[in-house]
Amino acid sequence: MSTSQPSAATAPDDGRGPYLAPAHRLKAFIDAVVAIAMTLLVLPLMESVTELGGEGGSVVGWFGEHGEQLMSFVLSFVLIATFWLTNHRVFAQLERTTGALLWLSVAWMFTIVWLPVPTAMLGAMEADDAQKVVYIGSLIVTSLASLAIRWYLLRHPELHETAPVRLRRGILADVISAALFALALVIAVAVPAVGYWAMFLLVLVSPLHALATRVGERRDRSARAGRDGANRQ
Repeated sequence: MSTSQPSAATAPDDGRGPYLAPAHRLKAFIDAVVAIAMTLLVLPLMESVTELGGEGGSVVGWFGEHGEQLMSFVLSFVLIATFWLTNHRVFAQLERTTGALLWLSVAWMFTIVWLPVPTAMLGAMEADDAQKVVYIGSLIVTSLASLAIRWYLLRHPELHETAPVRLRRGILADVISAALFALALVIAVAVPAVGYWAMFLLVLVSPLHALATRVGERRDRSARAGRDGANRQ
């Protein structure tokens, strides 16, 4: 009589939580969703080319008329690629998944799939405050979803082999990113002349992260030195 081992998708609860699917399936699904979202970004550009071509327009005329739409496409493409690269690094050493992690990932994917919609708004509508709230607000939610995934993995080390210090640094990066997106939104709304150029604040993520990391490490060294001094006394 033959016996078979339970698969990762049906493995019983062993005290560490029920694992619903192998991690590689979740990773492949995320890759597919991101690829589709990035492809959707170009559809408004394709439609504008078709419309202008039917009216007898020229290539130079298309670039002149749809320059803002083209910039919004490039911006969103780069942002989605950046979010995907971050997610890829987070899941690089993920081995198992739980229902909670699956739903957190679905929430993150929802924000990615939604982004082509406000991107299309940028090129087709007037840049009013509501548009800025929808677009930049969507990016804030994506950053917070990424933060939630990292926080969950930090609390469940049995699911992966990523060092806790890397997850903590990633959480810090997500916090800084969300804060800078929020600041960019405030500036874009308060100073219409600046508008979406406020998004360039995101170049400060790396230097601010490095600064915060150094400050934290210095504080930890001081605390250890204080404890060692107290122990010697």
